Amino acid sequence: MTPVAIVTGASSGIGAATARRLAREGFHVLAAARRTDRLAALVAEITAAGGAATAVECDITSDTSVAALAATAAAAGGPVTLLVNNAGGAKGSDPVERGRIDEWQWMYDVNVLGTLRVTQALLPALEASGAGTLVMISSTAGLVVYEGGGGYTAAKHAETAMTETLRLELCGRPVRVVEINPGMVKTDEFALVRHRGDAGQAADVYAGVADPLVADDVADCVAWAATRPHHVNIDRMVVRPLAQAAQHKVHRTPGA
Repeated sequence: MTPVAIVTGASSGIGAATARRLAREGFHVLAAARRTDRLAALVAEITAAGGAATAVECDITSDTSVAALAATAAAAGGPVTLLVNNAGGAKGSDPVERGRIDEWQWMYDVNVLGTLRVTQALLPALEASGAGTLVMISSTAGLVVYEGGGGYTAAKHAETAMTETLRLELCGRPVRVVEINPGMVKTDEFALVRHRGDAGQAADVYAGVADPLVADDVADCVAWAATRPHHVNIDRMVVRPLAQAAQHKVHRTPGA
């Protein structure tokens, strides 16, 4: 039977790229997100290329919606061997003293509680497969703080703590836990959402960086970790573009 992989936040960016890549790796991908029009286009693209995918409308902040995702996975016809918790995001870049409570709340609800909700719902199926893999797409913001990133780094640090705790708690059970921490990744929406729709500010994030990571680079990391022999657990993979040595150390070339 074809193994089933669930990817949250699959309507754009890293999630969509991961869904495409896992379909090429032979998974039946359940592409989960809120925007059904984008999911339909993604599934049509994957199917046209010979892959297997199903669109699943899902809001990870809703218990009911996540329960429906788990039910769809159970009815997919193959073992659920892979969950990629990708849905998340950042809002705002204000210092802590001026941080907006609603933005901090949204980041915690999506990055932490949404991830928790999906993990709890799908973990029984991953374990039942006998060879489950749980991939958490966190961020280097889950490892290092920086000015203007208080809300996002707090949420991602919490996601990293949850991931490390899960690995301890699942030790001895057939589910490996992988954390992937990307640095600067240029996608269509992440910086735009973070800067409240200001396209100029979003573009400034990548100004002068000749080759930031793109979504396909992270999808490649997910696929590599997920396709290792099951006794091999990639605990954590930190991946940055060559131009980014650390959160605060980025080489920028004018006009790049």
